[in-house]
Amino acid sequence: MGVTCVSQMPVAEGKSVQQTVELLTRKLEMLGAEKQGTFCVDCETYHTAASTLGSQGQTGKLMYVMHNSEYPLSCFALFENGPCLIADTNFDVLMVKLKGFFQSAKASKIETRGTRYQYCDFLVKVGTVTMGPSARGISVEVEYGPCVVASDCWSLLLEFLQSFLGSHTPGAPAVFGNRHDAVYGPADTMVQYMELFNKIRKQQQAAAFME
Repeated sequence: MGVTCVSQMPVAEGKSVQQTVELLTRKLEMLGAEKQGTFCVDCETYHTAASTLGSQGQTGKLMYVMHNSEYPLSCFALFENGPCLIADTNFDVLMVKLKGFFQSAKASKIETRGTRYQYCDFLVKVGTVTMGPSARGISVEVEYGPCVVASDCWSLLLEFLQSFLGSHTPGAPAVFGNRHDAVYGPADTMVQYMELFNKIRKQQQAAAFME
């Protein structure tokens, strides 16, 4: 596990999500990247059950239960602005038993699926983000394998991102600033995916409101 940057790639003008994904993967293949299987990251939202809230107009907390195909034996539970719990896959069964405390939000499932590419020391994953049956956006994850401290390799990651994302290259993820010189771990990647999924959800809500 190296240092990872997760970002959203805008859909190219006049193109569909799928066509933009194909443009990106073609660029990677032209650079010399080789396909190495597929990946999937999914997220389901739970909110605090109404019965557990006081009568003083308390707002419920949101919890995101996530899975990543890179870690098939793990389940990640993240609170907004809070800790990330890494558990085994039986955590999903536990959530069913905790329905008196946490309830699954309707139509909250969001996921990204796509192809993994290896290029030298970089692992790149370009995914199509879907909510229900519809494609809603594009995720790009780049991992630099030999390094585990973000501040030591961000400039190298940035240079590689620029080589195929051009003007859509992201800034440093917020999680990098929180980590300083700490060792980067899988939970940091899942926080980035949680932020990306929430951003895409908000974009969809805004688009629906505009209609």
